[in-house]
Amino acid sequence: MLRPSLDDVYKNLSEIDLISTDVFDTLLLRRGTSQRARIAAGETRFARLLKEKGLFVEKAELVRCRLLAQKFAYRALNMGGGVGEVQLSDIIRRQLQLLGLPDDLVGERIAIELSVEKTALRANAWLAALLRQFRQAGTRIVAVSDTALSAAELTVLINHFHGPGLIDRVYSSADAQASKRYGALFSAMLENESVAPSRVLHIGDDDIADFRMPDSMGLRTLHLPKSRLERYASRVDGAKTEAISRLGKQPWRHVPPPPTLSDKVLFGRDIFGPIVAEFCLYIWLYAAQARLGHDTALLFCARGGIGIREAFERVVQKLGLPLDLKRDNIQISRLVAARSAVVLRSPAVLDELGREFQGGSFADVARALGGRAYELPDTWRHIFDPARFFALLDTDAGRDVLDDIRKQNDLFARHLEQISAGAQRIILCDTGFYGSTQRLLSAGFPQQRFETIQFARCNYKGLSEDHFPRVAGLVVEQNLYNPFKPETVILRYWQIIESLFEPALSSVRHFSETAEGAVVSNAGDIRFGVVDPSAGNPLLTGALQYIAQVETGGQVLRDAGSAWLRLKQAIINPSPSDVIALDVGARSVDFGRSDHVQVLNHSQKVALAAKLMSVKSHLWREGAIARDFPRFKPPLLAALEMAHVLRGFSARLYR
Repeated sequence: MLRPSLDDVYKNLSEIDLISTDVFDTLLLRRGTSQRARIAAGETRFARLLKEKGLFVEKAELVRCRLLAQKFAYRALNMGGGVGEVQLSDIIRRQLQLLGLPDDLVGERIAIELSVEKTALRANAWLAALLRQFRQAGTRIVAVSDTALSAAELTVLINHFHGPGLIDRVYSSADAQASKRYGALFSAMLENESVAPSRVLHIGDDDIADFRMPDSMGLRTLHLPKSRLERYASRVDGAKTEAISRLGKQPWRHVPPPPTLSDKVLFGRDIFGPIVAEFCLYIWLYAAQARLGHDTALLFCARGGIGIREAFERVVQKLGLPLDLKRDNIQISRLVAARSAVVLRSPAVLDELGREFQGGSFADVARALGGRAYELPDTWRHIFDPARFFALLDTDAGRDVLDDIRKQNDLFARHLEQISAGAQRIILCDTGFYGSTQRLLSAGFPQQRFETIQFARCNYKGLSEDHFPRVAGLVVEQNLYNPFKPETVILRYWQIIESLFEPALSSVRHFSETAEGAVVSNAGDIRFGVVDPSAGNPLLTGALQYIAQVETGGQVLRDAGSAWLRLKQAIINPSPSDVIALDVGARSVDFGRSDHVQVLNHSQKVALAAKLMSVKSHLWREGAIARDFPRFKPPLLAALEMAHVLRGFSARLYR
């Protein structure tokens, strides 16, 4: 569709009863100041205000907490399908709660926000003159904005630049809990104004929210996009502000000394404690927003989610962070999720099975999914071929396997219904990486809305990323290690994060029903408070000790910056004590199998060349080098680091 010109607008003036205008970058224009720069300016003023009240908080800390509160609020909004909207008052309230500051400062901080906006905006005099002509001709004028500001706050800004009387009514997505981008705010405006879409002209800059969406709803549109120069100026200003902020942090000055010897509890307290607590703050920020848009349940996935839940509940309680949200532990595993996808014959499960059982037989897959051994024809002993699996299930021999899969899936469905209590929005919380559980559950239960928040998200499998819009890596979202982002060091040794959170329990493999009709699994009772995930887990024990003595979220974020640098050092250039502290022993293969693999294989007395070749067989290669090649450790680790750097550079160059 061709976008109308001003001549078209004037020509069809008699056919227009209402004009709606976007606010920011339309009725009010930016001066090239980025959002990051505006936030920094506001927090500078806020820090001075706090100092006057006897509250001393660094500007950098205020900025960090504000950006995090805002980032996770919008992430939760978008992951939930855009239902609802973020409110500035909620963002600021969460920022204050992270820092242990009183809620009654919200109003004063919003006043600062409006003051900063007045210096960063200017009036669009040309558009205001056009709107006044329409108004004089009897056309009603309204402002419609996707924003975290309320209608009252938008009115203050509009009147500051254009004076009162230009706009008859302001519609804010924050007030309506509905956005232009998804059409709901336009629907609310049309209903309140009692006007047909064809009698409305909408003016704005955003291609989706101000042109494509209203056009699809039958509104007339006048698209006024920002110029490339304006967009570039804003990005440059944001980059400059971020660079100045990073230079001011200088985190390398605060790296703590290595923990004494190989004490895993001490390592867990000093290093993993701040990292775990930081992750828990991210979960809280996400969940605090998610609960506003739907009937929502937060479910922590067995097994890693049980340890996450323990740390999360302690952080929430210790810092007094409010969260009125149903939450529970869910009996789930990739195997359980795979059964649901098999029942509905989803191609997604064939990808997963093909990867997990590469080199195995159809009988191996049947035993894992069905939960028992079967008398099967020789065909089932052939090497597993995903393309033939569904056809084999439809044979007489496969009927028993499929029946068992369906029975197990029905029991899991009952368990899911019981713990989610019919919630419309189900948020799974897990360790990570790829989000297989999310992908398979979404395929197996298409009537449910699942999303997953996890420590990290990474497509290490090289499979489809279609489910990634509903999978959030709260700490890391990257496929390759980046030496300039310390958090990505976990991509070099992911097993340490899994081991950190997983209790000494079996993976969920099968369900059964008690005499009372309750659904239970082989993992036993995993309800919060029943299982102690720190038992026999010194790293998590130490992390929980850190949480017990923390005072504010600001302290957590400060400590986490140093902890990540120390963890990076311990993983990519481990000392002998680091090797002992971070060696997690054998890891379960899972997916219905009892096999285990060692993170560090046992050192063998073989020739040097053979020992060098064996480094690839270790899950933590840096640890193996530090243990087995103490004399050659510096050049070998330097070469391995360079290989990772070049791999990342090559991936970015050719993507």
